[in-house]
Amino acid sequence: MSKLVKNVFYEKLTFEKMYEAYERARKNKTFREEVLKFEYYLEKNLVSIITDIKKGKYKLGKYREFKVYEPKERIIKSLPFRDRIVHQWVVYEFLNPYVVPKFIYDSYACLKGKGTHKAVKRIEHFMYLAKQRYGNYYIIKMDVKKFFYNINRNILMKIIKRNFKDKIFLKLCETLIFDDDSALGIPIGNYTSQYFANMYLNELDQYIKHELKIKYYVRYMDDFILLVENKKVAKKVFNQVEIFLKEKLKLKLNHKSRYYPSRMGVNFCGYRIFNTHKLIRNRSKKRMRLRIKLWNKLYHEGNLNINKVKRSINSWYSHIKHADS
Repeated sequence: MSKLVKNVFYEKLTFEKMYEAYERARKNKTFREEVLKFEYYLEKNLVSIITDIKKGKYKLGKYREFKVYEPKERIIKSLPFRDRIVHQWVVYEFLNPYVVPKFIYDSYACLKGKGTHKAVKRIEHFMYLAKQRYGNYYIIKMDVKKFFYNINRNILMKIIKRNFKDKIFLKLCETLIFDDDSALGIPIGNYTSQYFANMYLNELDQYIKHELKIKYYVRYMDDFILLVENKKVAKKVFNQVEIFLKEKLKLKLNHKSRYYPSRMGVNFCGYRIFNTHKLIRNRSKKRMRLRIKLWNKLYHEGNLNINKVKRSINSWYSHIKHADS
């Protein structure tokens, strides 16, 4: 990721492009009060954003925090509508065109044309190839401990500076990354966060692919799998990756990270995947049963949102139809 992007900032900082960012930010939120208030003085508010960025004086509004419990309990931070427009602008005008093309092919989270099902298909394909090549190969299954909360912001900024030269854009990125009360991490909920997170772990991707030269490797955000020929290689590679994460990215592995024989299969993106078939994970089934109980409770209380239920059922159906049972 060494090629530096320069001389594009001002051609991106236009009313037309900020208006496009506004339209993306308001999608499915048209009638929310904060959106309607912003739209009342739309032109004035968009010009204000552009002026603040141009002068290097852009400041974020106050975060609103709330918890989500699926797939696990997490704290989500949400910014005011004005700031969400800026995040859209940064992603579509800078990160998507100039950073995403530098990612490895086998990074699958939060990227257009990728996703969980393609990640699963890829690891199935790699498992087939590894079986043909190595016979009884080894699986290295790793994930990062509390990844978003432990991203080192100074390291992230160094990565961004290796990609972009414009000082005003870099100052804006510093505002987006550092302007909250936490000492570490980036907020889950910001649109830029998923891209910054992928940039951060792209350092690991490049190391695994080009330094360790691992052929069969797939990453879905902070969850990643490597397939190698035997236990000896697995142990060595596991230790090398653990050291790289600790020394270069200041991250730790989750205690569940391990390596083991391929006959045991692997948990990945909601499935238990084997060389011959894949199953729905028990945890996924349990989560759906709990959700149905919640719907039943909400129904009897008169608080059931039918549209949300339909979306959830469609999502679950899409998930189970790709499994073999």
